[in-house]
Amino acid sequence: MASTEVQNDSDDGMDEFMDKFKTQRYKKAFSEKNWEEEFSKVPMFMKTAPEEIDPQKYPELACLQSILHDEDRPPEEQAKSLKDEGNAFFKEKNYKKAVVSYTAALKKKCGDLELNAVLLTNRAASHFHLGNMRSALNDAAAAKKVKPDHLKASIRGAQCCIELRNFSDALQWCDEGLKAHPADNKLRELRAAADKHKRAAERDARKAKAKEKKLYGEKEALLAAIKDRGIKLLQPVRPRPQGSDSEDEDERSSAAMAQLSLDGLSSQEVTGAQVFLDEQGSMHWPVLLLYPEHQQSDFISAFCETNCFIDHLAVMFGEELPPWDTDRKYQPQNLQLYFEDEEKETLYQVDPEMPLLKILQRKRFFVKAGSPSFIVLVRGSMFLKQFLSGKKVHGL
Repeated sequence: MASTEVQNDSDDGMDEFMDKFKTQRYKKAFSEKNWEEEFSKVPMFMKTAPEEIDPQKYPELACLQSILHDEDRPPEEQAKSLKDEGNAFFKEKNYKKAVVSYTAALKKKCGDLELNAVLLTNRAASHFHLGNMRSALNDAAAAKKVKPDHLKASIRGAQCCIELRNFSDALQWCDEGLKAHPADNKLRELRAAADKHKRAAERDARKAKAKEKKLYGEKEALLAAIKDRGIKLLQPVRPRPQGSDSEDEDERSSAAMAQLSLDGLSSQEVTGAQVFLDEQGSMHWPVLLLYPEHQQSDFISAFCETNCFIDHLAVMFGEELPPWDTDRKYQPQNLQLYFEDEEKETLYQVDPEMPLLKILQRKRFFVKAGSPSFIVLVRGSMFLKQFLSGKKVHGL
């Protein structure tokens, strides 16, 4: 009788539960709206791994991760699990996380040399895709050290060297790899590419060297022409290296003085032009004109040494005067030109009807930064009197 009552109670309870189950939906069930989102949280159905594994949001994945990183397992098993994790990230092109996984696996320091070599080459591949060529090359070298005949290490090392334009090293990687794998097509392709790039780089280097030599010869010829004309170049000041003695200076004096002289011709950084000789042997200078009254300047890119200032001034201040000359004072006949001797702090007046060469040959004229410069003032102006006041001035 008692058992029949218990059975009836149990049956009544089940009936009640089933009735309730029919009328109320399961709270944690997937709905028509969110079933795809919920499926994506289940490790078996995930298409991509989440950036961060939140145990509350992804409890199953967090559980699996804890199993993967179970420190109680042998180092080889842990390293292999981390390798698989890195491979998954690599397939998703998440190379940064792949590097982290492979690095964690290598830190397990397992005794499986083959596995360690694979981890290093896989990490090298991740670094390669991230553009970290040096790190990739270091990993390839480390893999080769662990396993000298490792094919992927040779391939990755050669690829890195090509990207770094170390074509000779790339050929060496290929040749050493082909000793162990003579039939590998990838290594053969890389070797052919490295050899082609090496030949092209050597050809470009020869051309660049020949061009540099030609330019240097042209500069030396130009320098000789300048010296023959008696024109003086103001050399840039260079500090003397610490610890150098007189003997060292004597050994380097010839080359150093030659380079300093050539540096004195360098005006391209300042004006964008440079002195040159034309086919008739006439020298053309980039000349800078300064107007301190208006803080303005003009630039004549190729002032022939046989021309006079008045020729250029007639063009520059002819019918159309510059917009900053509101008083229209800068007429060619009203202008006075000077050059400055910075060493003696003296101004020397220039005859505008004298050829440029004669001016450059004056005793106290020095060409600075490869570009002769002159100060232009208005004759009889108040600014001229103020500007020349207190200065040493040598007239015509």
